[in-house]
Amino acid sequence: MKVTDTVKYLGVDDYDLDLFESQYPVPNGVTYNSYLIEDEKLTVMDTVDKRGSEQWRANLKAALNGRKPAYLIVQHLEPDHSANIGWLADEYPDMKLVGSAKTKAMLPQFFDKDYTDRFIAVKEGEELSLGSHTLQFFMAPMVHWPEVMVTYEKSEKTLFSADGFGTFGTIKQYEDGHFDESAEKTEGFWICEARRYYTNIVGKYGNPVQGLLKKSATLDIARIAPLHGPVLQADLGYYIDKYNHWSTYTPEESGILLAYASIHGNTKDAMLQFAGELAKKGQKVIRCDLTREHVSYAIENAFRYDRMILAACTYDGNLFPPMEDFLYHLQCKAIKNRKVGLVQNGSWGPLAANKMKEYVDKMGLTLVEPIVTIKTMRKPSDDAAFAALADAISE
Repeated sequence: MKVTDTVKYLGVDDYDLDLFESQYPVPNGVTYNSYLIEDEKLTVMDTVDKRGSEQWRANLKAALNGRKPAYLIVQHLEPDHSANIGWLADEYPDMKLVGSAKTKAMLPQFFDKDYTDRFIAVKEGEELSLGSHTLQFFMAPMVHWPEVMVTYEKSEKTLFSADGFGTFGTIKQYEDGHFDESAEKTEGFWICEARRYYTNIVGKYGNPVQGLLKKSATLDIARIAPLHGPVLQADLGYYIDKYNHWSTYTPEESGILLAYASIHGNTKDAMLQFAGELAKKGQKVIRCDLTREHVSYAIENAFRYDRMILAACTYDGNLFPPMEDFLYHLQCKAIKNRKVGLVQNGSWGPLAANKMKEYVDKMGLTLVEPIVTIKTMRKPSDDAAFAALADAISE
């Protein structure tokens, strides 16, 4: 597949992976992207995960057609991009490896054989001529590993963005109609999978992402070629705007994420009733059953909307684990700039709200009162408290 007349796509679709990074469901699969720049000095941009080794090696051999690469650019050492570095280095012993100084230092951790004597460590803004193409390197530490760099190809204005602007989903799915750059994207396939990818994997590192966006703003970029998902070419401002929202923890939309963890269904019933009451007040409500839906989807929606209502039961004198898990992940992702309301259920000793409030306070989120308490079931006597919370969260 061609990205441009001189840049070929070598990547691999993985349809069978159940959990990305052994924790995030990928029902739409994932890609491991790699590229070949054809010039006087043939250059490979990254390798792929071991799961895609056979197909990637076949793609590379076909693209090279008997030729030998001069360089391998190593932008990111995470195993889903570096698993084939050793094979490629052994296959082409005259090839040089190019990456950041941190990559050079970390490289021996990933292979039994030491390749650092063939490694060229580049600095911020340094350039490498391939012939008619010129690569310029920009360091992107903690987006989302410390050794990361991105590469700008000056002649065709292509930014190879490492894990930045990546997304879940296979290339075939995007080609088969899930990705239409001329269409509205807000509710589309790319935005949901890209948001879930960013918020769960890169989400903690907003400040480093802001640094990378500022560097990118100085470049004339015609396309963005990430290590996961499709190459982005049309309306780049849309994608950059989303990254700016996510990395500054700015809500994209006005809406209320109603996240609940119910043991026997009473808390869920109370929240479904409350969702209807909020909707009557003109509020957009997104429901999430934390006992049924994977936490990565809840994290995605927490980043998307400006408010949350958290509802959970007391369990073993503590917080019901599905809610605890959600709040732990949310705290890890350093989310801020959100308003939060709390609902607790406890048949004899309600303690869930205190535990949820501890997380809210640690994250510096704005608590909206009143805190609502129900005992076992929501009763008409609870309506006034729910109405007050609905008014407060709707302001």
